[in-house]
Amino acid sequence: MRNFLSSLLLPTVLGLGTGCTSTNPTSEAASPLTGTLVDLTYAFDDSTIYWPTEEGFVLEHGTAGYTDKGYYYTANSFRSAEHGGTHLDAPVHFAEGKQSIDAIPLERLIGPAVVVDVTESALADPDYQITIADFERWEAAHGPLPDQTIVLLRTGYGRYWPQRQRYLGTTATGPEAVAHLHFPGLHPEAARWLVTERHVKAVGLDTPSIDYGQSTLFETHQTLFQENVPAFENVAHLDQLPDRGFTVVALPMKIRGGSGGPLRIIAIVP
Repeated sequence: MRNFLSSLLLPTVLGLGTGCTSTNPTSEAASPLTGTLVDLTYAFDDSTIYWPTEEGFVLEHGTAGYTDKGYYYTANSFRSAEHGGTHLDAPVHFAEGKQSIDAIPLERLIGPAVVVDVTESALADPDYQITIADFERWEAAHGPLPDQTIVLLRTGYGRYWPQRQRYLGTTATGPEAVAHLHFPGLHPEAARWLVTERHVKAVGLDTPSIDYGQSTLFETHQTLFQENVPAFENVAHLDQLPDRGFTVVALPMKIRGGSGGPLRIIAIVP
């Protein structure tokens, strides 16, 4: 296991030096990593979208300036709910006794990935739920989804980030705002199909929740998380990716016992 992870992660980490210095979501990485890095993560700031019941991201500026010894130094503090911006939902979020964010195996967060594009349907209906038929259409064009694939769902809602009205369906906050949420998600039956028929590693999408906005029981969360399949939410720049043939690396903040946390997710496109 250690040799496998070292051979996969070390080149990735070495290659990230170039990608992290650019604001462009797509950047060429230096050797030894071959391919293009695509950053699928939104930056955290005061415009970052959180669930309406949460405060949002707060950066508290601390020391900044030159010390009496002549060198520059700055350090800040931040506070944030687990579930906001580009983040990972751990299975324990909706499934008692399942994996917390620190317990998710790295193998489940790294691997071959596909994009299933439902933009046309999702933009036409803000309450659209992605169905088994959508996946069957993808398979008709590209072949069966291989086992242990990371599935990314492109609804087209990334174009609305960070406009709360367009992205969430409301600018309201607080518990009463939840009833006014309108955005696409994954239908529970399709979630069950992905788990039982295609044995996916993880599922991500470019909306605030893996369940659609009007869900009250969060059945898709429950279905995935009972099988320890995590979800990536508010994933950025899915329009930069091909339908298949790339690798995803999705590494969240490792919060012991956490139900979720900020996620730095990238794609490596050959």
